[in-house]
Formats: sequence, structure tokens, C-alpha cells
Amino acid sequence: MDSPAADLSQKLGRKAEAVCRHYLCNGRKHGNYWVVGDVDNSPGRSLYVRLTGPTRGKGAAGKWTDAATGEHGDLLDLIAANLNLSTLRDTLDEARRFLSLPRPEPAAPQRQEPAPQGSPEAARRLWAMGQPISCTLAERYLSARGLADFRSATALRFHPNCYYWREDADANDPPEAWPALLAKVTDSTGTLTGVHRTWLDPQTAEKAPLDPNRKAMGNLLGHAVRIGQHSDILAVGEGLETMLSLRLALAGLPIAAALSGNHLAAFDPPYDLRRLYVAIDNDGAGLAAFDALTVRFEDSDLHPLPLRPMLDDFNGDLRKHGIDEMRSHLRPQLLPVDVPTLLAVETD
Repeated sequence: MDSPAADLSQKLGRKAEAVCRHYLCNGRKHGNYWVVGDVDNSPGRSLYVRLTGPTRGKGAAGKWTDAATGEHGDLLDLIAANLNLSTLRDTLDEARRFLSLPRPEPAAPQRQEPAPQGSPEAARRLWAMGQPISCTLAERYLSARGLADFRSATALRFHPNCYYWREDADANDPPEAWPALLAKVTDSTGTLTGVHRTWLDPQTAEKAPLDPNRKAMGNLLGHAVRIGQHSDILAVGEGLETMLSLRLALAGLPIAAALSGNHLAAFDPPYDLRRLYVAIDNDGAGLAAFDALTVRFEDSDLHPLPLRPMLDDFNGDLRKHGIDEMRSHLRPQLLPVDVPTLLAVETD
């Protein structure tokens, strides 16, 4: 009898092209193979996946090899590497999710109690149901705003059918379901405390025609959506798109999106932070948040440094003026010691 892993591997092999289109959407079909750059879905021609062949053994459908690294395996190995899954259980669960197969029943099934609506526990459960944003409506939404390269943005996920409760609905009305961009809110230790949702219109890849079309759940006070490797330098601001734009312009700068002016004012930076840049939206709430942060840290060694956009926010700058003009505008606002690192693209 085949093991669960072998059985799932064969089922994936029968859908090898669909697997590749989902997890390796930057590749393309070339004869009987799918060709892409690597397991991370980079453009290129180094990795190739066999799309046809027997279900097992030599030449089986789903077998892949990366000619550059020598890595090889089946589609379960590919999914694990693509999503950075560290356990076989997580990999099998993801394969079952893709194949729309139920998870095996535990030996002694226990009914999970509903989590209180809007609670951190509800946020954790919602986040666990999300999927990587590569090749999804969420990626299309962000790309339309000039944003790209989300391979390191593990704090972002996509949910194809995220519940939405209208605020004017009756208590007994069922929720609607819309696709949504999920953003993980964490504290300074990386612990999930909440999830921010942006509901999307599947026809246009714009925000869904809902009011409001963004909501947060869980505990946000002092916390933020964090993207980038931990460093002693950090940039914090309000909106997610604003901070992703700043990260795109300032190569490698870790960012935190507090999601509102009030939450920006209450942001708790990591204890070992040496320098805090603050992206200030060009409105009253943005200026007030920066003033509040300045007052909070006036007796400490951490002095917030302002980064001001040309227009209302940095995503507006990116879309209107482009990344090169953005960098030119940001350069004099950075401390000279940070310019060689944060503007490395510009100075190469």
C-alpha cells in the first residue's frame, strides 16, 4: 500500500501542469516540460518539470530538476521548497488543499469551538487558511499599484473567499464572501496578533465595492505588518501600499505598516533598534502621528527621522513619478551613513 505522501505525489503528478501554473506562474510550458528559474518562481530556464509520463518511477510526471543547483524531486518536494514548508505534515496539508482533498480525520476528532469574532484567535485561524500571493488576484492588485517582488513578503497572503459582514446587515444575515489580500500583524517578537484584510473585486482586481473595503481583526495597538529581515534600522508608516513602495525604493529596508495614524503613534519598535525612519503621509493624521512618536521617544536614544513624500503618500509618488525620482527625493532625507546601503541600486 502506498504511503499518504506517495499517493499525494501521484495525484499531483496527474495535474502537473496545473501545479506548475499555480506555484511557478513565472515559468512557461515548453513541449513536455514546464520551465522556470528556480523553486522560488523566479523567471528563467534553469528548473524544468516533466508534465507527462507514468505515475511513478523513471520519467514520472511531476519529476523536476534544477540544472543550476542539482536539486531535484517530486511535486511534494517542489511545493515544500516553494512555500518554505519545514514539515512533511504541512506539505501534505498544502497538497490536499491544492487538490481539494479533505484532511484525514484524527483518531479522536474533537469539535473546535468557534473563535470570538474579531479576536486574535480568529485572526490566527484566518491567516492559516491563506495562500501565497504569487499568481493570485492579490498580486494583480498590488502590481497595478506599481509594486513588485513579493518573494520575501511572507507577511502577505491571499484568501479566495474571505467572509465580509456588512455593517448595516441584520444580525441573522449570512456574511458575503469576497477575495481578500491578508496582511499579518505581529508584535516585535514576530508573534501574530491580528490580520488586516483588503477585499478585492475579482472582475477588476481593484478594491471590492464595499464600505469599508478594509478591516482589521485582532490586537493592533503597538503592532504592525512587518516585511524584511530583522535589522537595527526600520521604517514605519501607516498604509501597506505606502510602505511597500518605500521598501521598493530603498533596497532592503525592513518596513512596518501600522495601518492607521493612531496605530502609528502607538507603534512599539524593537528594543534593539538603532534608527527609526517614519514615513509621514502628507495630511493632518500623518503629521500628528509623527509628532506623537517624537514626544514618546524624546528622552531615549531613539529619535524618529521623518521621510516625507512628494504627494500624499509614497505609493502616490511611485505611481506618478516612478522609482528613480522617488530615490532622488528620498536621498537628502536619509542619514549619509545609510545612503550607500539603502540606495545601493542607484549608486551601483
